[in-house]
Amino acid sequence: MDGKKGAGIKISSKADSILSQMSSKTKLGDLRKIAKDIKRDHELAMELWSTEEFLPRLLAILIMDKKLLSQDVLDLLDKDMQIHTFDERNNLMDWLMANQLTKDKKNIALMESWEHSTAALQRRAYWYYQARLRWTGQTPPDNTEELLSAIEANIMQEKPEVQWAMNFTAGWIGVYDEKSRARCVRIGEETGLYKDEVVANGCTPNYLPEFIRIEANKRQDK
Repeated sequence: MDGKKGAGIKISSKADSILSQMSSKTKLGDLRKIAKDIKRDHELAMELWSTEEFLPRLLAILIMDKKLLSQDVLDLLDKDMQIHTFDERNNLMDWLMANQLTKDKKNIALMESWEHSTAALQRRAYWYYQARLRWTGQTPPDNTEELLSAIEANIMQEKPEVQWAMNFTAGWIGVYDEKSRARCVRIGEETGLYKDEVVANGCTPNYLPEFIRIEANKRQDK
């Protein structure tokens, strides 16, 4: 990579060495292998983050110390993500959620407080986490009614990155909660979100009636 340094921060030889292992062809699996060798190194993570580049920031997330991710630090990371494209910043927040925030009770509590955060990416993390609790097979918290009511009331006013996560949550509620299935399908029919979306072969569409039908059928066949 070109080793671009953000905010005039000097990069150590160790960080330079890591950056030299990465290119535009580097895949997520490659980043995980590099992170496995590094283990946890928060100082190095912050150096990689300072490059302002997408792949180094993904790697940085993997080697951060989750115990140092306070609300103030997460607010700064969120602010830094805004320089990226729409897809990149969503990927960064989703990667942070999956690889760090879900691994620590304190950080889970922070995510659970983000439903009404002023930061759209934090609201996205709140909803994505609620979906994750369902699709990973964990026993979900007793908040399904509250979630669906919030989705019905607010999804059409939300920003696209949050809207997707709210829709995703409704999808997984519909898959796993038969009592709520018809209601979740109706949300998709009434909002029309993703109805005309074209997806690759083998991928499940985001349109709720189709998403719920396909994913529920998969689980009935097992």
